[in-house]
Amino acid sequence: MGRSSRLEIVVLLFSLVFLVSWANSSSVHENFLSCLSLHSNHSTPITKVVHSQQNPSYLDVLDYSVQNLRYTSGSSSTLKPQLIVTPLHVTHVQAAVICSRKYDIHIRVRSGGHDFEGLSYKAEVPFIIVDLVELRSITVDIEDESAWVEGGATIGEVYYSIAQKSLTHSFPAGLCPSVGVGGHISGGGSGPSTRKFGLASDNILDAHIVDSDGRLLNRESMGEDLFWAIRGAGAGSFGIITAWKLKLVPVPPTVTVFAVARPLEGDGMKTLIKWQEVGDKLPEDLFLRVILESVNGSRKGEADMIPTYQSLFFGNASELIPIMNEWFPELGVKPEDCIEMSWIESTLYYINATGHPLELLLDRTFLSFYFTSTADYVTEPIPVAGLEGIRKLYAEEDVGAPTLFFYPYGGKMSEIPEAEYPFPHREGNLFLIHYWVAWGGEGAEKETERHVEWLRKIYNFMTPYVSKNPRRAYLNYRDLELGRNENGNTSYEQASVWGIKYFGDNFNKLVEIKTKVDPSNFFWNEQSIPIFSTQEESLAEL
Repeated sequence: MGRSSRLEIVVLLFSLVFLVSWANSSSVHENFLSCLSLHSNHSTPITKVVHSQQNPSYLDVLDYSVQNLRYTSGSSSTLKPQLIVTPLHVTHVQAAVICSRKYDIHIRVRSGGHDFEGLSYKAEVPFIIVDLVELRSITVDIEDESAWVEGGATIGEVYYSIAQKSLTHSFPAGLCPSVGVGGHISGGGSGPSTRKFGLASDNILDAHIVDSDGRLLNRESMGEDLFWAIRGAGAGSFGIITAWKLKLVPVPPTVTVFAVARPLEGDGMKTLIKWQEVGDKLPEDLFLRVILESVNGSRKGEADMIPTYQSLFFGNASELIPIMNEWFPELGVKPEDCIEMSWIESTLYYINATGHPLELLLDRTFLSFYFTSTADYVTEPIPVAGLEGIRKLYAEEDVGAPTLFFYPYGGKMSEIPEAEYPFPHREGNLFLIHYWVAWGGEGAEKETERHVEWLRKIYNFMTPYVSKNPRRAYLNYRDLELGRNENGNTSYEQASVWGIKYFGDNFNKLVEIKTKVDPSNFFWNEQSIPIFSTQEESLAEL
């Protein structure tokens, strides 16, 4: 029997058990709602923020923030939540936690819906969703160079709100504006500003979190251990982030961008090799990524790959060109390739929306398609043989489906010690590879396994060319094929298979913190931080 068949049987059995128990106890649903009302100190009736499967708004609320169409309500393999709670106030979040514990109901938390494996809105056991979509207020204090942002806001909303107050301040986060801050920041959060300012999680001053007892804690009351853990290890293992206090960073009035394609024919392969040698060593004001795009090859219907070099420079073009000529003359960037703009305008440039109103950053449903993804870290330049192997594999996939992104590290990332935050991938990493395969159209769901298999194939092919012992991974590009918890019962030894890939030597400390702050493992998912058993805890102390 295949893995998918076994999984379907497990999901069916859990569903039947849950539904039978829910039906046999006719008052459970009503008692749960009564419990929510009792613990919600807010004037809005709790019925206004709870959506059951019988509610006409249920499917709209469920699918609104689903970014990966593999996991929509129409997917044949997706178990639907019994209830969706959309809090209007933090007490609704606290009540949801308290009452879920009381009635032994599994809980998932959604901020923007961008979890690559859909873990914020799907599960393999019966569950409810706490969707923070209505908790997204943002208060920017330019004088203090900080901002309080509620957990359901998106980074596009954050960027927009900062720009309304100042065009010379920003926050170092990602490229996609519809990503929610709750998951993005707690998992690290990288983007074009990372080499200059570090990750989003490196720039957090305070946080509000609801713990497994339903308590609302800030940095002082949660303690420095928990505050350390939620900045890079995924807050979903420890509680529900209801707000972050961001440290704003200064940016110049003008930044410069360019995007130049350099085919691999001629000197193109040498240019790509040279980028690997200098990308992490460039001045920290310059971010220069490579996008290996899939295009029509010389043979009809067969794909080829072409590298596009895309930049963000904190300064004007007259400053950028001399830097490029000194460090990377092989790329041949000319003044006419460069576009000067404000930092906030660059956020639109990166989503191919230059010239559109800034209000586009407020669109929470900007991207939605079928996709599969994973990541790697590179510590030595990939040789020609490796790059040619990637190119050969591109020819086996649909034109336009695969994209590999090479994100350079170095700069600020190399200055921060691995143990400073849970995110450990710092000095010694030349760049991050983000593998991405996207598809759509009629019959797209049936094509899923074929595309997933291609991703497995290229991931296996890259083994000799990426980090080793462990082969490292990035939590925000989550990949369940690295390993998973099974219904909350996974041991430390099992979880360490994937945990060390994400967190390196920080994994043990994270397990210790998790065991202390959530000893019942209330907040768990297929890749949450596990708790120590008594025996494992004793061994860890040796």
